[in-house]
Amino acid sequence: MPRLSLPIKLALAWAGGVATVGIGGLLVVLFGFFNTTASTPHPWPIAWATHETMIKAVRRNAAAMPPPPRFTPAEVAAGLRTYDANCAVCHGAPGVGRAAWVSGMTPAPPSLLDTARQWTPNQLYWIVRQGVRMTAMPAWDQTLTKADVWDVVAFLEALPRLTAADYARGRAQPAPPAQPAVAAKP
Repeated sequence: MPRLSLPIKLALAWAGGVATVGIGGLLVVLFGFFNTTASTPHPWPIAWATHETMIKAVRRNAAAMPPPPRFTPAEVAAGLRTYDANCAVCHGAPGVGRAAWVSGMTPAPPSLLDTARQWTPNQLYWIVRQGVRMTAMPAWDQTLTKADVWDVVAFLEALPRLTAADYARGRAQPAPPAQPAVAAKP
């Protein structure tokens, strides 16, 4: 019987490993061995892999976008109203706690008070517009205009400097009358 060369042995070992992992994964799916409850945190390898994948995907997709112009106070105010109506229930806001039922979500929605220090405006736009799979973060492109999403990004950029009193004042401001659609930021 001929002896196998080292590259062939390595290739066979790799193929056997891939087949074993594939069959194991299929068994997990077919027999329901993975805990899908929202009341139990993900095992650390899955939590790490999904979070790292999300970070890398957001960075890659947002990199092709041109940076937005400087945000105006009007955009920040509009973003506050949109955030308050759609986002604060899950993410909270200065002086506003998250809804009690949010603690039953896995993964839990993050507090966004310092998110502008972690993500660029383009990355925030991408996350808000496209949502995040395997979380409860919806893709707001179905219900918000591009301009609305940029307004939310403007608000998130200003959020680290806002106090609870600032947020309460912003919530109390009446929305301006509807304007005809205009060209959105890039």
